[in-house]
Amino acid sequence: MSHRWISTFLEAQAAELGAAHNTLLAYGRDLKDAAEWLTDQGQDFETAEQEMFEAYLIHCDAQGLARATRARRLSAIKQLYRFAFEEGWRNDNPAIQIATPAQQKRLPKTLDEAEVDRLLTAAENYGRGDHDRLRDTCLMQLLYATGMRVSELVGLPVSAARGNPQMLLILGKGGKERMVPLSDPARVALAAWIKMRDTRDKEQVEKGAAPSRFLFPSRGVSGHLTRHWFYARIKALSVFGGVSPDKVTPHTLRHAFATHLLAGGADLRAIQTMLGHADVATTEIYTHVVDERLTELVLEHHPLAKDTRKSGGKTSSDGQ
Repeated sequence: MSHRWISTFLEAQAAELGAAHNTLLAYGRDLKDAAEWLTDQGQDFETAEQEMFEAYLIHCDAQGLARATRARRLSAIKQLYRFAFEEGWRNDNPAIQIATPAQQKRLPKTLDEAEVDRLLTAAENYGRGDHDRLRDTCLMQLLYATGMRVSELVGLPVSAARGNPQMLLILGKGGKERMVPLSDPARVALAAWIKMRDTRDKEQVEKGAAPSRFLFPSRGVSGHLTRHWFYARIKALSVFGGVSPDKVTPHTLRHAFATHLLAGGADLRAIQTMLGHADVATTEIYTHVVDERLTELVLEHHPLAKDTRKSGGKTSSDGQ
């Protein structure tokens, strides 16, 4: 019974809401884990009550799962029951009153401008030949210039990038489209890569292959470079460029895009639109990153702050 609920729910998410493949995989894993635990307790989604899901979350905590993981699993369960109510499978949602595990608010990791410059320079010089270097340079320039999610970047259709565009049309989460302006370095890198890419694509077509519709084609099942490939590639670029690989992921380039724009005076709503955030509250996290950087700047360079450090935290008025 539970597995039928899960499969029907996932089919509806894919068909009606256009949920991304990775989102569906995450829902499936989380709900399958909950279903297997319920089975061990002699229960299923049709019969389980609130106390059973509270016990399940305690079980997850005892396994050492992070709060974010527990919160995601609870969210999946709540959404399953919301769907079940709409379908008439149950007339209640036994998980709706369970509080989400408290999340620690962590500032996103980001890179300073010098580190980004080193990564971009590494992309221009790393690799086995012109093909690899032009591809890597285009990937890195586009990522930093637009703040795209890596899945959006590797899956870009080549049609969106032809004609030396001033703006790039990006298909984001839930099938929502947004326009993001391109920097001059990104446009130069894009033009150089398309010329190389088209030459390679023509050679493949002459050998009997079908032409690729992707900007970054691959022989893999997806037809384009994968997120996993790019994750490994950006780590290699960070080592080559002398940037700590612990700090570098595709997502930190997205964070750097937003943080550097905000520090330069860009409007928060404009950054929200370019990032594809549904809620400006998500974008506001970057204001805290900038505030933290400004605080560090003052403490490092302001003369009164230096005097305070030298005196062990006491100002000239202390002790009077």
